[in-house]
Amino acid sequence: MMIVDSLQNSKHVESLHPLFKKAFDYLKETDFSQIEDGKIETDDPRLFFSVSTLRGKDPQDAVMETHEKYIDIQTPIIGVESIGWKAGDELMIISQPYDAEKDLTLYYDFPTTYTKLYPGQFAVYFPEDGHAPGIGQGNIRKVVAKVAVE
Repeated sequence: MMIVDSLQNSKHVESLHPLFKKAFDYLKETDFSQIEDGKIETDDPRLFFSVSTLRGKDPQDAVMETHEKYIDIQTPIIGVESIGWKAGDELMIISQPYDAEKDLTLYYDFPTTYTKLYPGQFAVYFPEDGHAPGIGQGNIRKVVAKVAVE
C-alpha cells in the first residue's frame, strides 16, 4: 500500500505505525539544507534517516527495489523526484536477491505507475511496494525515513 500526500497532512497516516509520528515530526521540523548527506541516527534504533543528493535518471534507468525490514518514507528536499511503483506480488524478475545487510532486493521489472513528488510532499513504501526512486532531471536532494516494520 503506497501512500502519497503533503507533509502537512501526515497526521492522517501517523496512526499506521507507532514510529510514524516521530518520523513525520522530524521530517517537518528539521532544516535538511544544513545537514550533510549521510545517515542520521535517532534515539530509537528502529528509526533512522538517510539524506542523499543524486542526479535524476530517466525512467528506463531506474531500478525497482523492495525492502523487508524497513518502511520507506521518501521526501524530496530540493528538486522534483518521480518514483515508479509496482505491487510487490507482481514483481517477477529478480536482478539481485535479497541482501539482508542492505535490506534490499532489486528487480528488472518496470513500474506500473509513477508518482511525482515535490518538496513538502512524501510517499510511504511498505515492504509489499516495489518502488523505483531517483527519477527526474537535474539534482535531487532527498531524505528517506527508514522505519522498522516491527
